[in-house]
Amino acid sequence: MSRTGHGRRAQVAPVASPRTFAGDAKAPGRARKHAREVIEAAVPDITGDRLAIAQLVVSELVTNAYRYGTEPGDRIAVTVDAAPEGARIEVHDPARRRPKLRAPGRGRERGRGLYVVQAIADRWGVDDRPFGKVVWVEPAWH
Repeated sequence: MSRTGHGRRAQVAPVASPRTFAGDAKAPGRARKHAREVIEAAVPDITGDRLAIAQLVVSELVTNAYRYGTEPGDRIAVTVDAAPEGARIEVHDPARRRPKLRAPGRGRERGRGLYVVQAIADRWGVDDRPFGKVVWVEPAWH
């Protein structure tokens, strides 16, 4: 909050998180933009490297949710909590099927996203929820 000229505090509207997105091919790009807005609002002096890490995590998780966790008409929810010392990113989808680390094969163009997430995360996991699951990641910001 900042002080106005009349002794009252002006309210600064936070960027809303969680936010839902249609479970389609545009979801990863929209979710990356949302994550950037939330993180820049919460941590105005964030480094480009940290922001890129968070956006990569969002992109990988939302892509997986879209490809493997939704049917036509489903929505994906993305929650981003950020502070100077770290962040937590959650992606909710309606499928109960848990993501799996698949052995990368020669010539395969898919299946490496969770390895990327695992490499850049301090912690990550999957929790069940009443209608689906949430995959969460706490990216390494050190």
